Amino acid sequence: MEHTTTRKSLYSEVTQRIIAELEQGRLPWVQPWDKALCGCTMPHNAASDRRYSGINVLILWAEVVMRGYGSQRWLTYRQAKAAGGNVCKGEKGTTVCYADRFTPRVEAEQARGEDREARTVAFLKRFTVFNIDQCEGLPEDMTAAPVATDPVLAIASADAVITASGATFNIGGDAAFYSPMHDFVQVPPQAAYHEPINWYRTALHELGHWTGHASRLDRDQKGSFGSAPYAREELVALSGQSAPSLTHH
Repeated sequence: MEHTTTRKSLYSEVTQRIIAELEQGRLPWVQPWDKALCGCTMPHNAASDRRYSGINVLILWAEVVMRGYGSQRWLTYRQAKAAGGNVCKGEKGTTVCYADRFTPRVEAEQARGEDREARTVAFLKRFTVFNIDQCEGLPEDMTAAPVATDPVLAIASADAVITASGATFNIGGDAAFYSPMHDFVQVPPQAAYHEPINWYRTALHELGHWTGHASRLDRDQKGSFGSAPYAREELVALSGQSAPSLTHH
């Protein structure tokens, strides 16, 4: 019963965090790119290179967005120490879980005596991981940034607009969005787009959302999908996306 309560508690925590993030308005856009070309964006263990699965993916994705970490690589405290580094003082870890089943020894022996298949018992174990951004002294192979794919297309005027904005502009992952809560833009790499020109259209669209932050034009960006404020915000970003500088020959 205890493992069931623990699981429900953990799932409830994650659900509330996801709802809170959605309420802050991670505004989606049309997807003119291929997710399969965006590289590995799944959370994975930096020591074993094993990908996390199940609800852990949601937990770690949310944490990366909330904290602004630069990668999806994670370690336990012991793994960081074993690699020759350590977790920075004052850093708070993220709780993930490991679910599996096991056969108690008594049950296994009883099943053999009764010539039947042993019953297994489900369990859920919590443990704490840290993003590599929270660690220091780790070997270079754990901390090296992924090699970025060179752009297929360069439009100087559009690049100048992005640079001059001063926005925190992240390239990577398999989603395009602006996060009002954390005030940054993220778009997939240009190589993932079916037509490279659409990378710029997407980038300027999300940059249009960026202008609405409370510290800039202070637009209402809390509207839920389908609401009037949401539609109004999308129209504002659409007008910025269709700038003449995107004319391409």
